[in-house]
Amino acid sequence: MLKQRLSYILVVLGCLMGGAAEAQNPFITNQFTADPTARAFNGRVYVYPSHDIPAAPGRGRAGWFVMEDYHVFSSANLTDWTDHGVIVTQNKVPWVKPDSYSMWAPDCIERNGKYYFYFPTTPKDTTNGKGFTIGVAVADRPTGPFVPQPLPIKGVHGIDPNVLIDKDGQAYLYWSQDNIYGAKLKENMLELAAEPVTLGELPTKGLKEGPYVFERKGTYYLTYPHVANKTERLEYATSKSPLGPFTVKGVLMDESPTGCWTNHHSLLELNNQWYLFYHHNDLSPNFDKNRSVRIDSLFFEPDGSIRKVVPTLRGVGLSSAKQKIQLDRYSRLSASGTSIAFLDTANKFQGWKTVFANKQGWVQYNGVAFGKQPLKTVTLRATAAAGATVLIRLDGATGPVLGQVSVPKGGKWQEVKAPLSAFRPGTHSLFVASKTDSPVEIDWVRFE
Repeated sequence: MLKQRLSYILVVLGCLMGGAAEAQNPFITNQFTADPTARAFNGRVYVYPSHDIPAAPGRGRAGWFVMEDYHVFSSANLTDWTDHGVIVTQNKVPWVKPDSYSMWAPDCIERNGKYYFYFPTTPKDTTNGKGFTIGVAVADRPTGPFVPQPLPIKGVHGIDPNVLIDKDGQAYLYWSQDNIYGAKLKENMLELAAEPVTLGELPTKGLKEGPYVFERKGTYYLTYPHVANKTERLEYATSKSPLGPFTVKGVLMDESPTGCWTNHHSLLELNNQWYLFYHHNDLSPNFDKNRSVRIDSLFFEPDGSIRKVVPTLRGVGLSSAKQKIQLDRYSRLSASGTSIAFLDTANKFQGWKTVFANKQGWVQYNGVAFGKQPLKTVTLRATAAAGATVLIRLDGATGPVLGQVSVPKGGKWQEVKAPLSAFRPGTHSLFVASKTDSPVEIDWVRFE
């Protein structure tokens, strides 16, 4: 019980801290996040995820999803993320059942200068049946303040709302509840304009949920998580119409290799590059109901099919050499001699460390922006009980040597600075290796 309470306190403290998040996967590390919808508004990317918290006495159901509010995060470069805080919370929505802890996957869309935030949860009124309904909160800015409508959308029962505004201006709402449904929205974005349509051309076996629909070059893509075997994978179908009929085309991301039961996603095009936003349980490897959001690049083949996305730890965007570079979110790792571990297993929000067991170990981290002005020093946050020497190169194992850092022996973490022996402007990969057989652990690297 005490451990459970401490865990919840750590989550609350992480949420209150707000501020910046990281460029790597997961890109939000001060709290659990899932089901990310990414939207570009006025040249900035906003991510609207759901917010997992650990269950505690009086707070949700143990062993299940527990979600009481929504945050919004934004970035100008997909690298530096800002937490704008809570935008909607369960007990401040008039129609929501108090303390239901069921604020599941949301969406947000802009129309005529207003921002419409769609979210599913458990209603107080079950006259029209049990289960989830979907409501809307409206704001003048993408970060709020959002004002919830007094009632949920009439005629909609389910979860995972998603909105598409087509090229002709017609808006569509999609959602899931055993099947995936779609319907036209009225101009006010608050009511259905027609009866829902069941998108019935999809697989009939296994759970389908989390629809995300977008249009590209005249083709409408319906993407969705589907339990084809034991856990969800991301699949897609295409059509020439927003409401189908759709033809199943394939898988855009395979099942989690570590058994995370859910995945939920969105796609975003930014500066002629597509990105897949999704989630995994990186910060809670032993409990897949506390998840964390990720980003990876996505590509289309010439025929319009989606190339399968292979999840990465490195994620997207450039990392500034002047900021703390988390080597544990590597691009490549040696087959032996190197491993990744949590800094503190009692507080996983502190992140990971790279452990070099011997001089066979190395790690490569791509996409480091060194800029044009020469940098003179490198700093490691490291620990090595017997002392160690770390070699830093650019662009691989045979690339130019940037510097060499001697980590003094000792059992505590220390920041060790050393001069650079060379400097190369521009963007490079960073290659870090141990030169000694005694173990050394590295938290981060930074250049000045």
